Amino acid sequence: MRKMLGFCQLLLAAALLFGSGPALAGNRVALVLANSAYRHAPSLANPVNDGAVMAKTLKEAGFDVVDFRQDLSALDTRRVLREFADTTRTADIAVVYYAGHGIEVEGSNYLIPVDAKLERDTDVYDEALSLDRVLVAVEPAKQLRLVILDACRDNPFGRTMKRTVASRGIGRGLAQVEPTSPNTLIAYSAKAGFTAQDGDGANSPFTVALSRHLTTPGLDVRRAFGYVRDDVLKSTGNKQEPFVYGSLGGEDVPLVPVKVAAAAPAAPVVNRQADMRRDYELALQVGNKPAWEAFLAQHPDGFYANLAKLQIDKLQAEQAHAAAVEKAKQAEAERDRLAALGAQKDAQAKAAADAKAAEQAQLAAQKAKEQAQQQAAAAEQQRVNLAAAAPSAAPASTASPAGTSVASLTPAAAPADLSRSVQTELGRVGCFSGQADGNWNTSSQRSLSQFNRYAGTKLDVKVASTDALDAVKAKPARVCPLVCEHGFKADGDKCTKIVCREGYAVNDDNECEKQRAAKPAKPATAKRDDGDERPARQRRQAGGAAAGAAGGYGAAAGIAAAAGASRPTGGGQMFCNSTGCRPVSRGCHLEYRGGGGPANDANAEVCN
Repeated sequence: MRKMLGFCQLLLAAALLFGSGPALAGNRVALVLANSAYRHAPSLANPVNDGAVMAKTLKEAGFDVVDFRQDLSALDTRRVLREFADTTRTADIAVVYYAGHGIEVEGSNYLIPVDAKLERDTDVYDEALSLDRVLVAVEPAKQLRLVILDACRDNPFGRTMKRTVASRGIGRGLAQVEPTSPNTLIAYSAKAGFTAQDGDGANSPFTVALSRHLTTPGLDVRRAFGYVRDDVLKSTGNKQEPFVYGSLGGEDVPLVPVKVAAAAPAAPVVNRQADMRRDYELALQVGNKPAWEAFLAQHPDGFYANLAKLQIDKLQAEQAHAAAVEKAKQAEAERDRLAALGAQKDAQAKAAADAKAAEQAQLAAQKAKEQAQQQAAAAEQQRVNLAAAAPSAAPASTASPAGTSVASLTPAAAPADLSRSVQTELGRVGCFSGQADGNWNTSSQRSLSQFNRYAGTKLDVKVASTDALDAVKAKPARVCPLVCEHGFKADGDKCTKIVCREGYAVNDDNECEKQRAAKPAKPATAKRDDGDERPARQRRQAGGAAAGAAGGYGAAAGIAAAAGASRPTGGGQMFCNSTGCRPVSRGCHLEYRGGGGPANDANAEVCN
């Protein structure tokens, strides 16, 4: 039963990606709407021209009904859609093409008639037409319901529209949709959340590509939109990427069937490598394991087969890591439960060992996942570089899925368009300040790491991958914060110098702070000129000691002080009386006898 289920999944994925044969187109009807002359918003130059080109293209393709209307009001648009719904009841293929302004509010898309004012955000419900209303008009068609919107322009009412509720979201471009009806495709001129370009000529790049590929006889509509995507990316320098939402069945569905000739024409030359490349890109867009297995069933060998195997390895590694994480959580929970219940030590020890083993298995699975992701990202970048270097060339390699031989296919001077695109987008969201030169160096890796930090992503920073480009493109505004140097402050998306008023200066906290007045300098003091640099207190103490040694007052004391200050003594004592001062004789000393004054010595010299 399990093998049968897997085989059914393989058949379903193969049916989604590869049609077995073209389905014959029956009754085909189309409605072309183009709005240029807006009454309350700037007029658009291209939509009417684009509508005329698409109407002519569909008529020349043999459509049974092609109704071309331009510059319709809201009331007229509703009436035309109602009439077209009656036409689609007997149709096999129904197509609606719209060129003009579109707007997204709260995740829903609306087409803007020429008489819409949209003074408030809630006016869109009354004055515009929802995309769901258009889908109702094509719903009766039996084989294919196709809605094409060349309306991913900037909202012309964005600056003047009043918000009735601050939290109501008004997006950029159109929002992503998932059609609920079967056999329904919705094609945007630009990916959800992005705006489209009108181009330099009379028609938009999207419409030019549509008129070139959409009505190719026998070409499946999904593959036709793949060619349209390639042309628009090339003509806009990878700035605009058309996108298709919805799915079809297994058979090819061309808008124009192949005419049966009387004689069988010569078999056209099949570019197998080109077919493999486009099938690979379709499988990459689906992105699941059955899609890759279906691709390998169709193309088991070659360069793209090796890339597909790397993608499968990455998916398996991610699944193994998720399973290891879940097992580790269960083992840890069981260990904590047994510990809380006070189970036996043997049971707790076994639970702890199981939890540790599960944690180690989780780390090993994490390492294997990161390695597989790095190999797949590196191989994908090589494919993009090769396609950019020679779009028509087909790499013929039978390299092993390990990735080393795939990397060796890089030409010596392969362009770095992908790296340059990622650098440009990182600069747009404020994470990269260098020059977008295509050199994926340490600075670029640090910038992508900053994006991971603030955007909450886990992109591989070692290489510039398409996953990184899509993730950064999905951010409509700045992600990394603006960091300014000291003395500057953030002003929108740039740094401006902080200017303080007079008497204030920028402090360490980048704030203006009042400057303190400078203290006046102390005047210089005059230096003593008496040759004695000792402090006055020390000089007074020395004088007092000399006087005490003399043991008298008046002239005798002064004479003793002068003698003691003028020359040294052998024993360190001086004997002074009214006749003068002399050193104490060797072996003698002074004894205080009291009194003192004229003719009365206070000290007596005593010799042993």
